[in-house]
Amino acid sequence: MSKQHLDEETLFVVSQTFKALSDPTRIRILNLLCEEEYSVNDIADTLNLSQSSVSHQLRFLKNLRLVKFRREGTTLYYSEDDHHVMNLLKQAIEHATHT
Repeated sequence: MSKQHLDEETLFVVSQTFKALSDPTRIRILNLLCEEEYSVNDIADTLNLSQSSVSHQLRFLKNLRLVKFRREGTTLYYSEDDHHVMNLLKQAIEHATHT
């Protein structure tokens, strides 16, 4: 791997990605969204979280383009939007659970 000087924007994006992956609630949400899309209510129910907490975390993840949503009527359905970060998350989980 060649040495590469990182510009400020790249440094910021990388640090924000790791910030996103440093929060247990966001990890739980992203891990869930690796499998299929979910509504905010479904995420809250599945992970036993408040709807406002889930909405707050999804807004953070959407701003980083780690999740995307589609609207069906008044319901928003969220899914993963960055397979690179999802692969990084999966690798981290595999590393943590490897015995």
